[in-house]
Amino acid sequence: MKKIYLVRHGESQWNIVKKIQGQKDIPLTNRGIKQAHLIGNRLVGEKIDRIYSSDLERAYITAKIIGDKMGLKAVPMKEFREIAFGIWEGLTDDEMVENFHREMEIWRSNPEKLNIEGAETLEILQIRAMKGIEKIIQENKDDHNLLVVSHNATIKTIILGLLGMDLTHFKNLTIGNVGLTIIEFREYNPVLKVLNDTCHLKECLKNVR
Repeated sequence: MKKIYLVRHGESQWNIVKKIQGQKDIPLTNRGIKQAHLIGNRLVGEKIDRIYSSDLERAYITAKIIGDKMGLKAVPMKEFREIAFGIWEGLTDDEMVENFHREMEIWRSNPEKLNIEGAETLEILQIRAMKGIEKIIQENKDDHNLLVVSHNATIKTIILGLLGMDLTHFKNLTIGNVGLTIIEFREYNPVLKVLNDTCHLKECLKNVR
């Protein structure tokens, strides 16, 4: 039985100031690095065979920290980058509300319908991300457990794609920094086993190596 583990990157410098990152290559904070170590500790016993990540620094460094704990090398892939947000990238939440109020309402209520200058739609993002998933599954046809370290929007579209769910459900999911999602491939269909688990960030795992 194969499992795909999906992990969002640790806290980045723009997560703190609430700026839209998209495909801007923003590094982790010190807290984000610590978070990466904690999720790495959580995953050590999971028998992961391969690690893949977005090629953006905040995801790749998170994946590298995890991989170092397992003796595995993280393979960066452009397919797992965050959604390209076009003219929104670099704006704060307040600037978004002030300058793109109507578009923000669409993003919050019907994000699959949003289409802004220079940005990917959710459909385009999902096609790109699922090509990456299909590629790594083909490369690992045996019952390997695969880890993908990526980004909030990208992970949400992968979850929906693997479960055969419509993009209209995108708004119903949330993925925190180093949130862990596990999808298990059973004989007849994929099953969502874990969604956005962040227990490793809490006191309950403070003694994990």
